[in-house]
Amino acid sequence: MLAVSVGGIVALAIVVAVVLVLVFAMVPRLRRAQAERRLAGRRREVAGRHREDAQAREAHAELAEREARRARAEAEIHEQEARLHEQGLADDGLTDGRGRFAREGDVPPAVERDPERETR
Repeated sequence: MLAVSVGGIVALAIVVAVVLVLVFAMVPRLRRAQAERRLAGRRREVAGRHREDAQAREAHAELAEREARRARAEAEIHEQEARLHEQGLADDGLTDGRGRFAREGDVPPAVERDPERETR
């Protein structure tokens, strides 16, 4: 068998003790590093969701702004038409095409039917 001296056993015990101390000292650091990596991943995930929400809200806001610009443009057109009518510059739009002023409830005259066209 192997004969190991007392000095060898003591040296081996010291080396094992030092290794165990180093391992136990490193475990909390490794756990902190692992927790930090998990936290960083979670931060990226949450930040990504916030960015997606922000982009969706921005797109919605842009759509609302376009709709508001369109509505303002329509309102300006109606305002301009009102001014033209007040100034008497748009009376041609008030006649029914036969020289008479059209009323809101008037129905346009019926178009004469051509019996020859209907039989074809």
